[in-house]
Amino acid sequence: LTYCHCLITTNELQSSSPGTAARPFSPFWFSVEPWDTLAVRGAPALLNCSAHSGDPASEPTAPQARVEWKKDGTFLSLAPDDGRRRVLPDGSLLISSVVHSKHNKPDEGTYQCVATIDSLGTIASRTARLTVAGMPRFSSQPTAASIRLGDSQVLACDVNPDLVPLARWEREREPLELSSRLVQLPNGALVVSNASEADAGLYRCMVENAGPAKTSEEAQLTILPETGEERELEFLVEPLPVTKVVGASLLLPCVVTGYPAPYVRWMVGDKLVEESEGKLELVGGGSLLIYNLTEEDAGVYSCMADNTNNTIEAKAELTVQVPPEFLKRPANIYAHESMDIMFQCEVTGSPAPTVKWVKNGDAVIPSDYFKIINEHNLQVLGLVKSDEGFYQCLAENDAGNVQSSAQLIILEHGSRGVANPTGPTPSAPRDVVASLVSTRFIKLTWRPPAEPNGEDLTYSVYFNQEGTNRERILNTSRPGEMQVTIQNLMPDSKYKFRVVAHNKNGLGESSAVLKVATQGEVQVPGPAPNLQAVSTTPTSVTLSWDTPLTGNGDVLTYKVYYMEKGLDLEQDIDAGALSYTLMGLKKFTEYSIRVVAFNKHGPGVSTADITVTTLSDVPSAPPQNLTVEVHNSKSIMVRWQPPPPGAQNGEITGYKIRYRKGTRKSEAAETTGGTQLFQLIDGLERGTEYTFRVSAITVNGSGPATEWSTAETFESDLDESRVPDIPSSLHVRPLVNSIVVSWTPPENQDMVVRGYTIGYGIGSPHAQTIKVDYKQRYYSIENLDPSSHYVITLKAFNNMGEGIPVYESAITRPQSDPIDPDVDLYELFHAPYTPVPDPTPMLPPVGVQASVLSHDTIKVTWADNSLPKNQKITDARYYTVRWKTNIPANTKLKTANTTNLSHMVTGLKPNTLYEFSVMVTKGRRTSTWSMTAQGTTFETIPSSSPKDVTVVSKELKPRTIIVNWQPPSEANGKITGYIIYYSTDVNAEVHDWVIEPVVGNRLTHQIQELTLDTTYYFKIQARNSKGMGPMSEAVHFRTPKSKWGGNPWSNQPPLDHGFGSPHGKPGITGSGDNHILVIVVIISVGAFTIIVVVVGAFLCTRRTTSHQKKKRAASKSSNSSHKYKGNSKDLKPPDLWIHHERLELKPIDKSPEPNPVMTDTPIPRTSQDINPVDPSLDNSLLQRRNSYRGHESEDSISALAGRRGMRPKMMMPFDTQPPQPVISAHPIHSLDNHHHHYHTGSLASPTRSYLHHHQGSAHLRPHACATPISCLDMVGSTESVRNTPSTEPLPPQAQPPCQAEHQHPDPEGSYQGSTATDDEPSASGSYCSAGQPPTAHVRPTHPLKSFAVPANPAANFESPALPSTPLLTQTGPQLHSVKTASIGTLGRVRPPMPVTVPSAPDVPETSKMLEDVDSSYEPDELTEEMAHLEDLMKDLNAITTA
Repeated sequence: LTYCHCLITTNELQSSSPGTAARPFSPFWFSVEPWDTLAVRGAPALLNCSAHSGDPASEPTAPQARVEWKKDGTFLSLAPDDGRRRVLPDGSLLISSVVHSKHNKPDEGTYQCVATIDSLGTIASRTARLTVAGMPRFSSQPTAASIRLGDSQVLACDVNPDLVPLARWEREREPLELSSRLVQLPNGALVVSNASEADAGLYRCMVENAGPAKTSEEAQLTILPETGEERELEFLVEPLPVTKVVGASLLLPCVVTGYPAPYVRWMVGDKLVEESEGKLELVGGGSLLIYNLTEEDAGVYSCMADNTNNTIEAKAELTVQVPPEFLKRPANIYAHESMDIMFQCEVTGSPAPTVKWVKNGDAVIPSDYFKIINEHNLQVLGLVKSDEGFYQCLAENDAGNVQSSAQLIILEHGSRGVANPTGPTPSAPRDVVASLVSTRFIKLTWRPPAEPNGEDLTYSVYFNQEGTNRERILNTSRPGEMQVTIQNLMPDSKYKFRVVAHNKNGLGESSAVLKVATQGEVQVPGPAPNLQAVSTTPTSVTLSWDTPLTGNGDVLTYKVYYMEKGLDLEQDIDAGALSYTLMGLKKFTEYSIRVVAFNKHGPGVSTADITVTTLSDVPSAPPQNLTVEVHNSKSIMVRWQPPPPGAQNGEITGYKIRYRKGTRKSEAAETTGGTQLFQLIDGLERGTEYTFRVSAITVNGSGPATEWSTAETFESDLDESRVPDIPSSLHVRPLVNSIVVSWTPPENQDMVVRGYTIGYGIGSPHAQTIKVDYKQRYYSIENLDPSSHYVITLKAFNNMGEGIPVYESAITRPQSDPIDPDVDLYELFHAPYTPVPDPTPMLPPVGVQASVLSHDTIKVTWADNSLPKNQKITDARYYTVRWKTNIPANTKLKTANTTNLSHMVTGLKPNTLYEFSVMVTKGRRTSTWSMTAQGTTFETIPSSSPKDVTVVSKELKPRTIIVNWQPPSEANGKITGYIIYYSTDVNAEVHDWVIEPVVGNRLTHQIQELTLDTTYYFKIQARNSKGMGPMSEAVHFRTPKSKWGGNPWSNQPPLDHGFGSPHGKPGITGSGDNHILVIVVIISVGAFTIIVVVVGAFLCTRRTTSHQKKKRAASKSSNSSHKYKGNSKDLKPPDLWIHHERLELKPIDKSPEPNPVMTDTPIPRTSQDINPVDPSLDNSLLQRRNSYRGHESEDSISALAGRRGMRPKMMMPFDTQPPQPVISAHPIHSLDNHHHHYHTGSLASPTRSYLHHHQGSAHLRPHACATPISCLDMVGSTESVRNTPSTEPLPPQAQPPCQAEHQHPDPEGSYQGSTATDDEPSASGSYCSAGQPPTAHVRPTHPLKSFAVPANPAANFESPALPSTPLLTQTGPQLHSVKTASIGTLGRVRPPMPVTVPSAPDVPETSKMLEDVDSSYEPDELTEEMAHLEDLMKDLNAITTA
């Protein structure tokens, strides 16, 4: 809350209403104040003072001020008979005769003028110091001396410091006139500089105007001729440290003798002092006179004297003090009783002034109610009437003191325009209570008065500490507010509170007094005083501190916090004593350090941060990018860059260049300054090879040097005042994809040629440009187009520019034109006019490779064809690697330099494609960029959680919610799945939350069967191939209170038990009516199933073509190797149902979709099967039984409790015609035949559903499913899929007896599934319905055919056509290899059907392409049969609806 402390100042007074009852502020101040005075014993002294209290002419009744004096803080008792000291009518103090002796100094001291106006108050003036000059005493006197012509001499005369202004010199008993050559020093001594014959004589020093004149002894000054002999430079007087006040003048003495005559100059800091008229003047041969001192004149002054033989120097510091000055003076204030006020006072000065406050002439002692705020301001809390008066701010430092006053007037209630109440005021506020009590604040609340007598009441809270009569007030911040928090109370103290309401008529009645005690405060240690830090080595800092002054109990330990400058990471370490040494710090690095003491109550108050810089050391790395460039025949330019910042270990003061000639061991060295990064080495021999190395230097010494770099001086100096001439010849030889260019240099060999520029292009030579070295005489232009006309230009260049070009053209050979083997390239390049070619052109790096090392690191390697075969770098070349990614498209290129043939690029983004290229630089020559290499960083676990998680309820289904989300912003790979965690307890352990797995390409999920009127919390976690990312923040949602009801067969959430249960129990529970309805549905479905079986058998027996008979015979032959469990008399089912229990469907085509069917990584169903934070458990997920759902229908099943059964169902719209699928079949191994295992599939409809492959006995019976429902398996295929026997007979072990194979179900009724997108619909499936009438209708355009399967493969056989991993792997003695089924669509063309034929282990898998030339049925016949099937479905719909 913000509270209003009403302060009324003089500015507000002007806006008061004319009828105000407040009295005006009184004009009361000092017009004259006393100043420091030097008095002489026995002489009079006057201290001026005058107080203004109004103009008597305009205000004759204005009260006059009474003036008194204080000496050393005590009022002077001026008796009427004291004729020696009296106060003059204007207020000044006159001392007629100053008394001063060795043991009696009654008049010397500090005086202050005090003015009082009765009934108003008192003000006090600034203080003034009265100093009495003592008797003149000479501590040293002039002595006889001799001086040579033109030299300087000093005659001593040291008197009392306060009498120096009264001292003067005489020569031959005549007053001496001072000049720039004859100077009197601040201590009274006389300087004679540039002596002449006229300076000889008797000198004496005198002190007068202090009683009788006092003279020193006389001394003879003799002038000697100059002999010309050298004399050592010597200071006769050196400057001394001095302190002066702003505005004063100062003489800094500096007197030097010696021969040859010295030249004297002054410096302040590192700047030369130059004379300026009226400010700086050099007098007395070398002393510096400064007029009108300012703060800027402060500093260390150096007097430097030098001649041809020597230089001497003397230093002294000048300190300039500034008397206090007011930046803001205190202002007059109007206030009411109980209010808090603040007098503001801002001052400046040097040294920093101290501020004290005076009220009516008496010092204000800080207390609970008089507080000094921000060192200068005075706060008065809880005003009382006696606080009225004059308050003064007194600021003082060594240079002086100042004062300023302000008046406080306490107003009566009803003054300042508030007339007598014209109506009733509020009654007392009710029920005042302390709703919150802490150690230093209390929160009060209350109810409005019973009789408010008005609207928009405001309230004032009056409070005081028990035992004091000073009551404070605090107002509410806005009308109608009935609470307030009182801050800044004392711990463990009792306070009284009362509340008063205001209306427009004024203050109302006060509430009853409420007494409340604040809580006691647990005291923790205060800051540790005297914290000091000293760097002892380049990597350590020693700290020391003292025990905290405040603390409740013994300090248990200390914690040292330290942080490197420029970083935000603060580190800490425990210290048990009052000192500690921090080790392992960075060299020459600034650290900020603080210390916190701990006691039994916890951490105390931290010390202020102190900074310390570790010591410097020698550099730990050599300079970078060393290059050497031949300048001429006798000099070489060496250039470099500083060592890396982290390896400089101090301020670089210079660089040392070592060089040697050839292979000699003797070295020469040159040193540069710290900022110079080049050096011209001259005086070298012509045509000679030199090697160079550079090392950096700090104050600690030299660091490591660079590798040796070689350069050879020119044989002779050439002219570079103009550009080179035209090359003397240019020859070209075209090949198919390249043109070999050779040339000779310009005929004028006296001009410097630094290189050649080759330009080329189709029809124009300006398309591409290449620069080569001046030594090079040929170049091969590569990557050209065959049979193309190219124009080529060649220009020589130097530092002045490019010369005149020479042109040639050539047509590259056709693609089929081979190179003429009879042409000898040696003759081409070694013609009489062609010099021997240089085999080292500056070519771009080749063979660039990007090797991915991790999710953020790629190693780039390359080769340099311009290096020797061993690829050893011996010169100053370096390589530049650049890289970028196209995501986002505007990503900037990044580069890095290296001197190696590889570079490790770090800090890359995971799962991101980067392009790399390399160029080489040698001196001023650079190559073009190399061809690019690409690398995609590895994936890593998501580093951010799914975002924008929202939960909404589903219409008409209060127990169903829909969770929506967006993928994580930092997926770091392809998201393969999500885990939804939900619970009713947000603080529950992770393993206690229920989980729902979702495939990676879905961003929404339904959860059903939640409890009504319950708050659920949801978190989502993303997964990629590397593991789980972080969880999202919990999002809460409360289910509605109302329960939805309706037709039990309408679209409501399916029941959580029954279908697919391990024991085949009916899964429908409910009322008796529901049981009757279920029986009707079961009978209907059973009848429908019998009809479908008859139709299927009828269709299968109508295969009459010879081709079909041949295929059936082959199928029978193939199946004869299988033996099934059960009665041998069992009949085989119709062909439509054969072997579905042992088939697995796999997609042959690899879907281009981001999430192809059945390639999702498994996600566990229950929270016990997953550790959401440990990605190392990824592999273990495959070892557990998983319950997983893919793309679910709107009625997908989920509940907070554990699920014991699932009711998957498949729906296909009547208007949907399935596309033609491509199917591959694999047997599925099982060791049990008592249960069924279901695989989810997908349909070509917007409504997703499940495709089941039932694994039952060879017979098709009504009870073949786990529940008493009907099963319809329908397969729509392009062709009849058969397996052709292998051309090689299978070994006997590869042909086990035929048997029906089954899979153990998941004990919790789990099932596996994979989903197809809308672009990948399923065209075959099994239909099982429980309670939901069949709605699937297939309108195929091709005959329905059966599958024949050969012998079983090995248990772990896996088709390479399926890029997915098993969704379920069970460990134990019974190892099951479970394959999932899906169908890929290739369109509506009728392609050959690829069939995968598994074989025994170690036998290659064989695939055959079979093509069915004719069909068993015409399309019209099949359409008629399917129309009949559609009518049956409609009839069943009508039965169930009834």
